[in-house]
Order: sequence, then C-alpha cells, then structure tokens
Amino acid sequence: MRFVNPIPFVRDIEISKVFYCELLGLRITQDLGNFVLFETGFAIHEATSLEQTIWGKPSTGSAPYGRQNLLLYFEHADLDALFDNIAGHVNLIHPIEVQAWGQRVFRLYDPDGHAVEIGEPQAGA
Repeated sequence: MRFVNPIPFVRDIEISKVFYCELLGLRITQDLGNFVLFETGFAIHEATSLEQTIWGKPSTGSAPYGRQNLLLYFEHADLDALFDNIAGHVNLIHPIEVQAWGQRVFRLYDPDGHAVEIGEPQAGA
C-alpha cells in the first residue's frame, strides 16, 4: 500500500482553484471540473459530488468543511515574499513565526476553513 494524496472537500471548486493557484501558486496538472490535481500531488474535490460518490447523497449540513482537525502543509523557498503577496487576501491564523524546531512558518485558512501551514523548506528534508 502507498499513500497517494489528501483530498479536502471544497464547497466551491472555482473559488478554491483561485485560492490554490493564484494565491499559493500551485499548478494544475489535471482539472476534471469537480476534481483538481496539482503538480505537488495535492488535490481538491467539489464536496457535493464527492459526498454523492462516497455516501450516496450530499450532506445537508452547512458546517464548514475545515473543522480544525487537519493541517495542509506546504513549503515555499521565499516565505517572506509569499507572505507579503497573500497576507492581505487571506484569513490569517498568524503571521510568520519561528517554531520550536527553528522553522519559520505562517498559517491561514483556505476558503473552506481548512488550516494551511506554509513554511520555509527544512534543511535535510
């Protein structure tokens, strides 16, 4: 068995594509309309169709998909430039901070409330 990729549910695939492509700079390798795969292996899926596929019906609740129980982790070589470019356009959890292990990171929410962490690449990783 091998792990392939996380697939967060998103309410509006177009809003999420703008977020992940235009704000975070990910490149799409496959766009099937309700499913988008990025060249990093990360993917998003429009929630209503995925819920139908998995459970046979879409959910009826309106709770956000991101529920502070999952962190999507990315790295970026120029953390300061990325932060400066997107900080005013996202819902920040916190600005750039140095973590206990020495890595600089900032955290934010995507359009569906999923927590996203972006850090500088770690040496030896």
